[in-house]
Amino acid sequence: MRILLAGGTGVLGRSLTPLLTAEGHQVSSLGRGTGNALRADLLDREAVLRAVDGLRFDAVVHAATALAGRSMGRHQDMLPTDELRIAGTANLLAAARATGAGRLVAESMMFGYGYGDHGDRPLTEQGTAFGPKGANAWLERHVGAMRTLEGLTLGAQDVEGVALRFGLFYGAGVTDTTLLPLLRRRALPVVADQDRQLAWTYVPDAAAAVLAALHHGRAGRAYNIADDAPVGFGRHIRAVAEAFGTPRPLKVPLWVMRAAPLAYSVMSTNLRLSSARAKAELGWAPSFPDSVAGVRELARQLGAGAKPLGAAG
Repeated sequence: MRILLAGGTGVLGRSLTPLLTAEGHQVSSLGRGTGNALRADLLDREAVLRAVDGLRFDAVVHAATALAGRSMGRHQDMLPTDELRIAGTANLLAAARATGAGRLVAESMMFGYGYGDHGDRPLTEQGTAFGPKGANAWLERHVGAMRTLEGLTLGAQDVEGVALRFGLFYGAGVTDTTLLPLLRRRALPVVADQDRQLAWTYVPDAAAAVLAALHHGRAGRAYNIADDAPVGFGRHIRAVAEAFGTPRPLKVPLWVMRAAPLAYSVMSTNLRLSSARAKAELGWAPSFPDSVAGVRELARQLGAGAKPLGAAG
C-alpha cells in the first residue's frame, strides 16, 4: 500500500515506519518537521492539501501528537495534542479524500473513556461509553478531543475509519529518553497505587496494531490495544528504576501531585482495558504480559543490567 503517515517522527511513527516498509508498503511522512517527506502544519488545512496535491495514497495513518519535550504535568501541556486530535483529524480526512485513500487508522487513547475510577473490570469497546463529559473544563477539553477524533474517524462515510485506543506507552523513545533522565535526578515522584491500575502498551506492539488495523480492522470500529495485565503507575515507575539501576523514585502522598494537575489526573485514575476484540479481529497480541516484564526486557536489550523487582534499595 501507499501510506500517508502523519506523526512519522514521533514515538509511534519511528517504530511504525520500518515495520511498514519491511512489509513492502510505501510510506510518506507528513508534518512540519524537517524529518518529513511532505512538509505541512497538520492544523493548516490548505497547507496539508497543498502538500498532498497530485499524490495518491491507499491509506492514511494519524499518529501525530505534540507531546515531545513537554512535562505533561499541566493541563496546558496537552492542548497542542488536543488540537491535533480535533483539527488535525479533520484535515487528514480531507487529505484522504483528496488522494483517494480508502482507509484512515487513527491513534486514540484509553483516557477517552474518562479519567477517574473505572473499577476492577477491564473496559471493552462495546460495553463502555467512550468520550463521557469530562469532570471539569480541563478534562472535558482532553476527553472531548478524543471524542471528536473518534467521531470524525469512525463516522466518516467515504473513508473506512479505524481507531486504536492505546494504553500509556512504554519502550524505546519513551522509557529511556523521557523517564530515565527524570529518575536519575529523582525528579519523578510516585504515589501509592493502592487499588489503582492503568493499562500500558509497548510501543512496538502499538506499531504492530496499526499494521494489523490497516489490513484487518473493521470500518467504523475501535480497538483497545494494551498489555493483558494492568500495572499501577507507581509500580511501573519503580520497575523502570529497578531495571535500569536508577535511584528509587521519591514516594509522595497523592495530594502533593495537585500542583501538577494533569499528572494528578493520570495518577488518580484506575482504568483497565480488555484487548479481546483486537485479538479476535486483528490477530494482535501483546509481547509481554505486563509492563514490568516489558521494561525488564527493554533494559536487557539496552544493556542496562535489569534487577529483580524490589531489589533496589
